[in-house]
Amino acid sequence: MRHTIPGIIGAAMIILAGCSSKSAVSTDETSGTGYGPGSGGGSGVSVENVDQKAVAGPVIGDIFFDFDSSALSTEAQEQLKQNATWMQKHPAPAVTIEGHCDERGTDEYNIALGERRAAAARDYLVFLGVGGNRLSVVSFGEEKPFDPGHNEEAWSKNRRGHFVTK
Repeated sequence: MRHTIPGIIGAAMIILAGCSSKSAVSTDETSGTGYGPGSGGGSGVSVENVDQKAVAGPVIGDIFFDFDSSALSTEAQEQLKQNATWMQKHPAPAVTIEGHCDERGTDEYNIALGERRAAAARDYLVFLGVGGNRLSVVSFGEEKPFDPGHNEEAWSKNRRGHFVTK
């Protein structure tokens, strides 16, 4: 049951993304920009102007963590710097940082680890000059996996901090 709802939500997001028309904002996880779990960058939102010229790379993107860790890697810090730059240029949106884990560990442990991951990202963004009053954190533990697989490749995608603008 706990994997059914995220699967339905994920399928609905894919269907809706496939049905959307071109707009000023698009998500792109496979653009070949060097972002993703292996690089620490991650999926993000890239903004295009009316001339359809894309801004290079994601402007606000996910960060990824090592197994059983809430420490920010060099790659995560670089993505957070990029996120901070975007947030400083766009001061209106509030941002929720979601902490996520892979399926290993107890529910209680993963909720706590997800909280530490989201808090580490928030604290670093505040250090970079983003107003803390714009940032909130929430932990989903293992409940909302990005990749439903049961191997290291899937788990590395699920150990993340995900950014949602409001």
